[in-house]
Amino acid sequence: MNLLLARILFIIAFSLLGFQSGELIGNSFLGLGIGFLGSLVVIVLELGMRRVSSKGLSSAVFGLILGLIMAKLVGDAFTFSSLPASTLALIKVILTLVFCYLGMVIGLRGKDEFNIIIPYVRLRRQDKKEEAAVVDTSVIIDGRISDILKTGFLDTKLILPRFVLRELQNIADSTDPIKRQRGRRGLEILNNLQRDNGIQIIINDEDLPDIKGVDAKVVSLAKILEAKILTVDFNLNRVASIQGVSVLNINELSNAIKPVVFPGEKMQVKLIREGKEYNQAVGYLDDGTMIVVEDARRLIGQEVKVVVTSVLQTQAGRMIFTRLER
Repeated sequence: MNLLLARILFIIAFSLLGFQSGELIGNSFLGLGIGFLGSLVVIVLELGMRRVSSKGLSSAVFGLILGLIMAKLVGDAFTFSSLPASTLALIKVILTLVFCYLGMVIGLRGKDEFNIIIPYVRLRRQDKKEEAAVVDTSVIIDGRISDILKTGFLDTKLILPRFVLRELQNIADSTDPIKRQRGRRGLEILNNLQRDNGIQIIINDEDLPDIKGVDAKVVSLAKILEAKILTVDFNLNRVASIQGVSVLNINELSNAIKPVVFPGEKMQVKLIREGKEYNQAVGYLDDGTMIVVEDARRLIGQEVKVVVTSVLQTQAGRMIFTRLER
């Protein structure tokens, strides 16, 4: 509503200005019409700039200023020649247009490299680097981040992008009951984190409209902010690593601190379901580690004592292969 009011006031003011200017040419109503049409043109241009991000605009302005400086320097060099004044003026105009255009194009193409707008300016001591991590949707829904932060094991500033928060809200509003439950759980965890005074969470409003997909936006934002990515998403982990972005994967941390078992050790496990291979049964430890038991399909639903035969470490987690204790 405030934006609509501002547009109406702008049209009225521009039209009155045109009406007064029309008195100079003897036709006030013609000036009124020109002022009205001019205000409409400006508003149309303003509507067309909705998709222009603040980062892109700042990069274009930076390139424009650089182009003006280069045009000035090169144009002054021609003043030492014996060219006529009219020719020099034409050359300066051409140089200004060419360098301004090239500067803006280069600035827009390399806008991800220009950290010149306020959200990306970080004033800190050069000998002390401020740690920051961009969180994605999966790590919020997972929930283990809350316990890790409360222990003080991870001492870093969390950056929550607005597009991640929007995706979390869409999941919470989903018609799928499972997705809706996961989304609401994520919002509850995020709310608890914000209430904790010892945890610093910063909402980042940069939308990155030129990049499609939330994961791609998370990686790009982390590169711009020179931050790490906090996630439990395996695919995001690999994509970010390929692009040279450091990743803090909670699943990898969980796997690293699981108890180490060796062949020959004995343990007790409840068998839950069938395994992939013939006559196998599968159970789980309290930390989620999968236990595969050979020749135990008939014992599904029971607790059995097993002996460890081998341990397989995969990117998805740790698998322990066992046999029934004789």
